Amino acid sequence: MKILQINASYKPAYIYGGPTMSVAKLSEQLVNADCVVEVFTTTANGTTELSVQPNNKTLVEGVEVTYFKRLSKDHTHFSPSLLIRLWKEVPGFDLVHIHAWWNLVSVFSALIALIKKKPVLISPRGTLSSYSFKNKNGFVKNLMHNLLGKGLLNRSYIHATSGAEQKALAAIIKPKMMFDVPNFVKIPPLLTRHSELNKPILKLLFLSRIEEKKGLDILLNALPALRIPYHLTIAGDGDENYIDLLKNIARYNLSSLNITWIGFQNETKFDILRNHHLLILPSYDENFGNVVIESLSVGTPVLISEHVGLADYVVKNNFGWLCQTTIQSVSDCINNIAANQMDHVTHIRHTAPAIIHNDFDDDKLIKKYMDMYKQIINHG
Repeated sequence: MKILQINASYKPAYIYGGPTMSVAKLSEQLVNADCVVEVFTTTANGTTELSVQPNNKTLVEGVEVTYFKRLSKDHTHFSPSLLIRLWKEVPGFDLVHIHAWWNLVSVFSALIALIKKKPVLISPRGTLSSYSFKNKNGFVKNLMHNLLGKGLLNRSYIHATSGAEQKALAAIIKPKMMFDVPNFVKIPPLLTRHSELNKPILKLLFLSRIEEKKGLDILLNALPALRIPYHLTIAGDGDENYIDLLKNIARYNLSSLNITWIGFQNETKFDILRNHHLLILPSYDENFGNVVIESLSVGTPVLISEHVGLADYVVKNNFGWLCQTTIQSVSDCINNIAANQMDHVTHIRHTAPAIIHNDFDDDKLIKKYMDMYKQIINHG
């Protein structure tokens, strides 16, 4: 199989969070499984550009990656040079796997590949949820969907990363075929011994990109209602104006002294996760939630909203708690955990890592992806 992966960003553009890292790990695992893989991406790195040589193939962790300059510096990532190269070279691939939607790289790449009669697999990665349609440029998205997007999606194959996302997608599009295969998530080696944490202060952690849909505002507004000593660590980057708004919330409700903002973390991420009692992700919308798996891989339980794609998995395995996206629900859940559930926190700390390492084993997941690719190629 010769697979072309297309994503508007690729590492080291870690600013875009989990999806970028999942695409990179998928590509690396495909190479390890002896697939021929290339990646087309842009130089996007937030409002700046990656320091890479554009238009030339570069080996990144064993994967052939070509970075193309983009003309727009926003989320549209318009890159004519990428599209021109795709038009010329797409006939040489067996399948084109496109990640995310609503940017001009993804939409026009799908159009070109379909014109060239190549099977197209699209992983929306949360960009086609009802929340996405209603928030940020909702009118433009709906117009684009009705004029072009819906037709392209219905002519493609769709990859969902959770059952919840698959159900949501089925309500708005009718693709050739739909698959449910989890994200690749980088997790650390399994430890045989688990460190314990002191309990006098409940150590809470929010670790994610800081943007509106992540629900950090809910968590900050819930803090004054906590009845136990706590400290909240916030790890992540985002728009400076929005972060200033969140910090003002903390100052207004007098919780600033109980909060540490540590910015984006990568190399030290798993140490940070290990050193907290509870990861909290009260997202308004989340198709998967890589950080949930990362947290559980080191034994840190999770409190997540019912809108996180992995909610069913967490409930099934009793790995944490679900909350609603309300201030009352979040504060009640934290208070209940602190008062009545700390023994279960310890239980999760000891049992979750082995289960996560088994369920998200690289060899098992890559087989699922390769089976998906073969089914699409044979069907096409």
